[in-house]
Amino acid sequence: MSVQSFIPSVWESRLLTNFRKASIAEVITSKPVKIEGNKIIFNRAGAVAVKDYTGTISWDDVNTTPVELNMDQKKYFAFSVDDVDAIQAAGELVDTHTSEASSSLQETVDKFILGLYTGAHADNVIGDDTTPVALTKTNIYDNIVDLGTKLSKKKVPKSDRFVVINAEALGLLSKDDRFTKNPTVLENGVVEGQRINGLQVVVSEEIATNVNGDYKILALHKSAIGHGKQLDKTEAMRLQDTMADGVRGLMVYGSEVIRPEALAVLTATIG
Repeated sequence: MSVQSFIPSVWESRLLTNFRKASIAEVITSKPVKIEGNKIIFNRAGAVAVKDYTGTISWDDVNTTPVELNMDQKKYFAFSVDDVDAIQAAGELVDTHTSEASSSLQETVDKFILGLYTGAHADNVIGDDTTPVALTKTNIYDNIVDLGTKLSKKKVPKSDRFVVINAEALGLLSKDDRFTKNPTVLENGVVEGQRINGLQVVVSEEIATNVNGDYKILALHKSAIGHGKQLDKTEAMRLQDTMADGVRGLMVYGSEVIRPEALAVLTATIG
């Protein structure tokens, strides 16, 4: 057993590949235009004026406003294996050993992002912690339609819209004739071919709840939440207290609502 030939890039690439395949965050958020150290940077373009044409043209400057977020969330993984070199040489075994770490990271990040519902514009709220909406098979579809309407009234772009629900909500939707009876949920949570009022349906068990156990169902455009991440360190070492090698890594990330008007939230009970 040895860690002499450990190649961090091999493990990091497999870990991030598995993460992207299953992460809701990768589907519903906007990626930064630049990463500088632990800072992620997004650009917001200013509005372009439309004018009456009278034979002459005046030119406007189009400015972009940088939005900077800190990657202030830090999560690590650490696991032991019998022989790092043997696993790395086998190739496909790397996926086996990184998939669990990747899955745990994915769930943690998704839960963090779906907990940003408090950043929704005040006009884009349906129900609240005091008066949640009781969702049933007869009204859940219409309530999701209403979330999409909230975004449309804010002139949010029609493409790249999502609604994030959990399995219970998907079960109710499946009993509505306007929705498919046998939905196919892809690995990244997307319900294949299913849109409601322009919202691509996505399923996650990480949707937020309040202290009463009410669910926070989010509808959003991809530009609503900015999110960036990177693996800061991945390394292997010989463990001193056991006959095994250790692999550990650190992920840093940051997420924030950068377009409140592009985020809507429904507080609901399901059942």
